[in-house]
Amino acid sequence: MRHGVDIGGRRLSCLDFGGRGQPLLALHGHFGDGRTFAALARELSPCWRVIAPDQRGHGRSERAADFSRDGYVGDAVAVLNHFGMTDVVVLGHSLGGVNAYQLAARHPYLVRALVIEDIGAEVDGDLTFCLPWPHRAPTRTALADALGGSARYLADAVREYPDGWGLAFEPRDMVLSQQQLNGDHWDDWLASECPALLIHGSRSDVLSSRHAKHMVARRPRTRLVELETGHTVHESDPTGFAAAVRGFLDGL
Repeated sequence: MRHGVDIGGRRLSCLDFGGRGQPLLALHGHFGDGRTFAALARELSPCWRVIAPDQRGHGRSERAADFSRDGYVGDAVAVLNHFGMTDVVVLGHSLGGVNAYQLAARHPYLVRALVIEDIGAEVDGDLTFCLPWPHRAPTRTALADALGGSARYLADAVREYPDGWGLAFEPRDMVLSQQQLNGDHWDDWLASECPALLIHGSRSDVLSSRHAKHMVARRPRTRLVELETGHTVHESDPTGFAAAVRGFLDGL
């Protein structure tokens, strides 16, 4: 079921996969939306109720005035307040992973445990490659052709609009968001004390094995699972990803 969460007059669209299980807030990465975690929600049901917002500027949510760290974390707080939830497990991929551990650092009473998918405590990414992507194309096929090799990663983000086919985000917003995500976040990673699972794709070009192991070594109550995938572990190995998440949740 979709919910509209009002945040100061801006609408944030949020998927509630339902059920009476324990709450899990799932935060997607750049270019994604709440549907990123549909397969995981099915795997965790009925023990866990997955709430997955389309984060600001993504999916069906409206654009925001900024893509700051405070903005993303504030949105997550607003979602939890909307559902009347505290003491939740928060899972995040990439952008969503930093949002998750910063939420735990700044609002520890809201977060019971963390699952972080393939992102580090130091971030230095560049999404300017997406700037040439077309705003609109006359057909879905034409849009896919213009996106080239990136099209297969963006299938869920393709939308039909009154003036043609396009993506469910503005590429310039993604570039700005990544720029504000970049930086040293060690203080936030180490600030919370809840149990945490770090899932690393061993072939990732975003998080190195060395950095992942350093994150786990420095933070108490943190486990590392490495799977033979790239950056999008949940997509490349959904079975292994779900098993790792379920095993961690079962041990809470």
